[in-house]
Amino acid sequence: MKQNNCIIIGLTGGIATGKSTVSRIIKKYGYKVIDADKIAKEVVEKDTPAYKEIVEFFGEGILNEDRSINRKKLGSIIFKKELLREKLNDIVHPYVFQSIKKLIDEYSQSERYIFVDVPLLIEEMDNFTKYGINFHEIWLVYTDDKTQLDRLIVRDSIDKKEGKQRIKAQMPIMLKREYATKVIDNGGNLETLEKQMEKIMDEIM
Repeated sequence: MKQNNCIIIGLTGGIATGKSTVSRIIKKYGYKVIDADKIAKEVVEKDTPAYKEIVEFFGEGILNEDRSINRKKLGSIIFKKELLREKLNDIVHPYVFQSIKKLIDEYSQSERYIFVDVPLLIEEMDNFTKYGINFHEIWLVYTDDKTQLDRLIVRDSIDKKEGKQRIKAQMPIMLKREYATKVIDNGGNLETLEKQMEKIMDEIM
């Protein structure tokens, strides 16, 4: 989507492929990055409309002592049951997409490029279109299966079985490659990634 000659770039990847690291690097270059995960957390803060809908459906067992949502408890429930995961998405997504659209409209008044960091961008493409959000390019952060699993186990302090379940719950990373305008290989170390990103960012500057 171009608004006032603004180019919208979707940034996505599989779980634990290093998308957040790439997002931080892009910010260093001075570009606006809309973080869908951050927005998803904000729209379910205590006493928001989405929060009330979630608690009504999933029950108070998912709450912390301060009555905020315990994301780990909720996550363990939805990762094992697709229907429950879909129900949570049905509650949260409208609020998330509306917030993303609002930020794009705001930033497009002054920015040439806007990045939208979305874990499930490709899976949710129909919803983005529904809310009038269309991407000029899609950048995919990629790693091989073993590296992805190893990083996820360390990052979330989970066992191998749960790690595999979480990866399986998403679209296979190889399938996502077919939709990508640009593939960012994050199978190496941070220095290698930064050098790769320097070349990529030079292309659009």
